[in-house]
Order: sequence, then structure tokens, then C-alpha cells
Amino acid sequence: MSGAGTVLVIGHTDVGRRACALLQDAGTPTIHLADPTDAELRTALHSGVTGVAVLLHDDIRALRYSLVIEHLRPSIRLFVAIFDRTVRKQLEAHVPNCVVLSPASISVPSIAAAAIAPQHGAIRRRGTSSEDSWVTIDIPAPGSDEARVTAYSVPARTRMRGLIGRLRGQLHPYDSGSSVLLGGAFGLLAIIAIDTIVGLSHGSLIRSLYDATRTTATISAPQLAENPMELIWATIAALLVMGFTAAFAAGIVHHLLSGRHVALFGRRVIPRAGHVIIVGMGQVGIRLAQELRALGVAVLGIERFPDASGLGLARDLGIPVIIGDATSRRVLRRAAISEAIALVAAGSEERDSIAVALAATAVTPGLQVVLRAGADDAIDETKSLFPIGPVVDVNGLTAAFVARALLGEQPYSVVPDGDRVVCLLGTSSAPVSQRSVRARCDC
Repeated sequence: MSGAGTVLVIGHTDVGRRACALLQDAGTPTIHLADPTDAELRTALHSGVTGVAVLLHDDIRALRYSLVIEHLRPSIRLFVAIFDRTVRKQLEAHVPNCVVLSPASISVPSIAAAAIAPQHGAIRRRGTSSEDSWVTIDIPAPGSDEARVTAYSVPARTRMRGLIGRLRGQLHPYDSGSSVLLGGAFGLLAIIAIDTIVGLSHGSLIRSLYDATRTTATISAPQLAENPMELIWATIAALLVMGFTAAFAAGIVHHLLSGRHVALFGRRVIPRAGHVIIVGMGQVGIRLAQELRALGVAVLGIERFPDASGLGLARDLGIPVIIGDATSRRVLRRAAISEAIALVAAGSEERDSIAVALAATAVTPGLQVVLRAGADDAIDETKSLFPIGPVVDVNGLTAAFVARALLGEQPYSVVPDGDRVVCLLGTSSAPVSQRSVRARCDC
């Protein structure tokens, strides 16, 4: 478009109002509709409109508008903000001229940097195909119109600390149910071991182990001589087996009913050190967990709602998630917050994120706490009273990215720089400065 023509912005969301303000500031005529009908959309899509941005919080509505726009104006340049990966793929498959923007993909590089490398502005993959090549993007000085792109890898000490933390998490109970499960399992194993030793006086090791296992499983019991000590032990062992079996069964039931979002062994154990805690397993939280894991950093999620839509995807990706309220000291201690690298409050409700940040700093003073921010001015008010750490304005980054794309440019990355955002074009280090992304249109 090269900046010519009128741009249609659909969605009276915070992102939509900010993107509209940035376009107007660049001298681009805009039409801003909140929730247009098909007739209103047909009228708005006159020949002078050269680009459309659909910026809604509802992925299904965004998909519907995109399909209607493609029907009314085939091949018009279309930008759509969609969180859900499945919806994105469907839209890209059916509307080839559509550029699907994920607010999570746009903002996660800055959130990741704030969590593990706060001296950098953003950490992102180099290009789109490499899985192991990363770069940092920095603004050398506040207000500078320069940017520096350099290769990056997570320090070996950080990787090692996370690896040790995951190893320490293996077979480590994370709540009362897992403690009961492990207690029952280890108790039964201990009974088998002692029974095997006692039975060595009557036969070989293999035979003793076989008899001990069958006895513990209550399948059969070996014939014992009239030895008072052996009979007393057999009686005590039978009572212990009943208790340990009940505990093991109760632990298994609790584990199955809990949704199995945390494991006792394998990838989904709770790291005990060197990890980043991500509160809120929405699209931003899950994308952040994926990127940090790809960087070699251990992660742990906390989600308040047991029926949250992202939990299934987190389980499929092997991301451990604690179900609980992250403002609770008990939940934060279960997450080993005292040994964590950072905590990221990635939920969409900013006031809840503020409460999480305050709870985290109260439990672990000095912890690096990162907040995902958007439209609420309560963050600024809180920052004036409490040291709550870096704040990443997801809506501002998304609006800046969309605005530059609608102006006919090819943004590579957006980096926060105080109240403004610096946009890098292509894969070069040549930045394009934006004015403050806090401004919103009056449409």
C-alpha cells in the first residue's frame, strides 16, 4: 500500500483504538467500526479502502469478518489478530492474501527478555525456520533511533540450574495427594524388600523375592515355620500392606481426577530451581512457555481455573501446570518460587496480575516479576507505589506492529522503549520509531 488509500479498522478494542491512533498520526485516512453488520461492512469497503485490520478479542468473530471481507473485496490486503493457532491455520488456508497476526507471537520476545535477560529489549528466533538460532534486539539508549541485533544463547549456568531443578523434581511430591501416592508406593516396595530379606533363610533370592511380591499383592502367602519372630513380622507386614495399598490407591485416584497437569516423573514434573513461573495459561502464557523451553529454560505454569481451555494444550506440550490461585502463598511455595529465576504474570486480567506480582514479591523479595499489561491504567498507579518489575504492554506492541504493516511495511519485530515502541523492518537493524503507543483514537 505504501501508505496510500484508506484503512478500515474493525474492533473498538484497546488494540484497535491504539492502531487507529497510530495510523491517523501517520496521516493515513481511517474508517473505524466497532461491530459492523454485513450491510455496514459492504458500505465501508468502497474502492478507496486499500487495507483492513480486524482487531477483536473473539477469534470466531474475527474469522467471520475476515471471510465476509474476502467475499466482498477479494484479494484486499487483510490483517487479522487471532490468538488460537487452529483458527489461524484455517484462515490462512482459505484467505491467501490474509496476514494473520498473533498478539502472543508479537509480544512474547519482549516478555521472554524481561524474564531471563532484562538487559535486552527482546529475544526472538532468527528468521522463521531455525529452531536453535536466537538473537537479541536492543535500543542502545532511551529515545535512540538505532537498534542492535546480536546473536544470543542462554548462559550455560542458567541451563544447568534448570536441568538440576528438573532432576530434583523427579519423584518429588507436589501436594498432599502426590505425597500419599509416593508414600504408599515406597511403603509397598519397602515391605517387599524386607520380606525378601526375611525369606532368604528359606530359599534363594529369586524365590524369596517372588514370595514377597505375591504376599504383598495378597495373592498368596508362603508357608512359615513356627518361628515367633517371623510370624510377628508377617502379621505386622500384612497390616502395613493394607495401609500402604489403601494410600497408593487413594493417591492414584487423586492423580487421575486432578487432570494430571503435573507429573511425578518425566517432563511435566515441577522444577525445584532455575525455572520461570508463568501465571496464566492462555495463549500468551503457553507461547511464552514454548519459547523459553526452546531456549533451554525450565518453566512451570500456574492456572486458576481447572477448566481453562489452554490446559489441554499445555499437557500435550509437556508443560507442568499447577491448578491454584497464584496470589496464595501456599501455591507460590509449591511452585518453588524462592528458587525461581522469574515470575511472569501473563493473565489477561491486569488487576489480577497486579495482585499476583504483589504476592510474589512479598513471598520472595527481589524476585524478577514481569507483568503483561494492556488497557488498564492501574498498572501505572501500582508502579508508583510498589516495585512490581518490568511491564510489557501487549496491546501497544500489537498495535504498533499492525500499524506499520498497514502502512505497507514489513515489520520484523517490535521492541518497547519506555512509552514508545521501536519497530524493526525486514531482518535488518534499521528501526522505525513510533510515537507513544498509549494514545487511543476518539472514533
